[in-house]
Amino acid sequence: MDGSGVIESVGSGAIGGLEVTWAARAEPEQSERTSPEELLAAAHAACFCMALSHGLAQAGNPPEKLDVTAAATFVPGTGITQMKLDVTGTVPGIDAAAFLEAAEGARDNCPVSGALKGNVEILLEARLA
Repeated sequence: MDGSGVIESVGSGAIGGLEVTWAARAEPEQSERTSPEELLAAAHAACFCMALSHGLAQAGNPPEKLDVTAAATFVPGTGITQMKLDVTGTVPGIDAAAFLEAAEGARDNCPVSGALKGNVEILLEARLA
């Protein structure tokens, strides 16, 4: 409960030197430390954004901008129970219903969602800017 560790690097070299602690997992106000859940949420946000951008472009409506956040809910003794994706998009030529449909498709089909499916509830909020 009071231990800590450091992610020295990842294969790509893109991140490293990240402190990982129980406090970061259980006490969100801890700064400059991360948790596995935060890293998974960041990966999910990036994967979802890439899938949504691709799907919109394939449908003839490439986005000008997508703002995506993801938040994982961690329950001690249970694990990650929920992931919430929240996206606001600037997408010319598309209405709110079509944007939501594209976002739902990205949520259901991005690889990180696939890894979580059946184990973690994935919620989605999607809106046009």
